[in-house]
Amino acid sequence: MIFLKLFITFFEIGLFGFGGGYGMLSLIQHETVETHHWLSTAEFTDIVAISQMTPGPIGINSATYCGYTAIHNAGYGDMMAILGSTTATFALVLPSLILMILISKLFMKYMNTPLVQSVFKALRPTVVGLLAAATLLLCNKENFSTPMENPWQFYISCALLAATAFGTGYLKINPIHMICYAGIAGLILLY
Repeated sequence: MIFLKLFITFFEIGLFGFGGGYGMLSLIQHETVETHHWLSTAEFTDIVAISQMTPGPIGINSATYCGYTAIHNAGYGDMMAILGSTTATFALVLPSLILMILISKLFMKYMNTPLVQSVFKALRPTVVGLLAAATLLLCNKENFSTPMENPWQFYISCALLAATAFGTGYLKINPIHMICYAGIAGLILLY
């Protein structure tokens, strides 16, 4: 039964996950942590961190890891958890595959019409909103301690957030380099 729920959940996320993997993060977090309670908030934060560090799209990496963890947390063994990761990944990709096959010719024919352009004008700010929601979801206690609990770690976390945003957004530093720099800073300042 959990495999069917996993398939339906990630199929819906794949169907409505406009904006790519980062846009899907808020949907994945809502479904896996809040709705179905397959994962804890800390596990989801770890999933996002690992999904960002591994090669491939973050949405697919997150689905793969969430499927594995959800089945494993339900008490199944490793082989069933691998089947869970396969189920979640396939379900996430399937709507895009179906939609792209169905609309590829139609889109090329009608992409410059006012109707299609109006739809895309409405989707663009929606995608930015989904990315903002994903960002806010990750600004939690697991990623940022409160200043009262651990002021040193809180200020370092905020400084790393600001430095990464400035470095990648303004200075155009490669995000991979920023991840490495943050890891080194964590070793030096938080270890």
